[in-house]
Amino acid sequence: MSKWLLATMAFALPSLALAGPHDRRERHENRQEAQQNRQEQRDDRWDLKQLENLIARFDTATSHRHRDALRQVDADLRAYVALELKETRYELSDAQSEVRRDHHELHDARGRREFQDAQHDRRDDVRDVRRESESLKRTRVIQRELEDLYGRMDRNSLHHKRALMMELLQLARAEQAQNRKEIREDRRESREDRRQARDDRY
Repeated sequence: MSKWLLATMAFALPSLALAGPHDRRERHENRQEAQQNRQEQRDDRWDLKQLENLIARFDTATSHRHRDALRQVDADLRAYVALELKETRYELSDAQSEVRRDHHELHDARGRREFQDAQHDRRDDVRDVRRESESLKRTRVIQRELEDLYGRMDRNSLHHKRALMMELLQLARAEQAQNRKEIREDRRESREDRRQARDDRY
C-alpha cells in the first residue's frame, strides 16, 4: 500500500468517524419525528370528525329548538375545547423542547453540512412554536367567549356560538393541513437520509 494512500486514509477515517454518529442520530430523530407526525395526523382526523359531528348536532337541535339536546352539545363542546387546549399545550411544550435541542446541535455542529441541517431544523421548529402558540392563544379566547354562551338559547347567542364552533373547525383543518405538510417533509428527509447513507458507503 502506497504512502499516499495511507496518508489519505489517515485523514479520511477521522472525518468519517465524526460524520457517522451525527448521521445516525439525525436519521433516528427523523424517524421519531415521522412517527410522531403520523400519530398527530390520526389525532387530528379524530378531532375534526368529532367537531363536525358536534356542529351537525348543534344545527339539528337549533332547528328543532330542542333545549335538552343543545345543553348536551354545550357539555360536549366544553369537553372538546378543554381537551384541545391540553393537546395544544403539550404540542407547544414539545416544540419548545425541540428548539432547545436545536440550539445545542447548532453549537455542537461539525462541518458545514451539519450546521446547515441544524439551522434548517431550528427554523422549522421555531415556526412550529409560533404556530402552536398562536393556536393556543386563539383557542383560549374562544373558550372564554363560549363560557359566556353556554346555556343561553336566544337567537344571537346561538348564532355567536355557531360562529365560534366554525372557527374551531377552521383551526382543526389548518392543523390537519400542517401535519400533512410535515409528513411530506419527513418523507423527503427520509429519502435524503437514504441517499446520504448510500453516498457515504462510496
